[in-house]
Amino acid sequence: MNEGQRILLVVTLLFSLVLASAILLVYSKHQSRKLFVELQQLRHEADALNTEWSQLQLEQSAWSGHGRIERVARKRLTMVMPGSGDVVFVRQ
Repeated sequence: MNEGQRILLVVTLLFSLVLASAILLVYSKHQSRKLFVELQQLRHEADALNTEWSQLQLEQSAWSGHGRIERVARKRLTMVMPGSGDVVFVRQ
């Protein structure tokens, strides 16, 4: 192999390495952007789920409020508050 062929081989090898590096850089950037978009979508979904969770907690507190429970007990179950003579204290 003469000097010209060696130089051509080295140049070709370096060009191939630079080209491979450029392709890998483009691929890496593409993956990075793709993962960033996915991250943003997951954050949006997490925000929506947190909002729904807050609404469900408010709804639960509304349904389990003492006033509502007492109203349902009186209306549907015909329960009444016992009189002072009907209350018995048990001591141990």
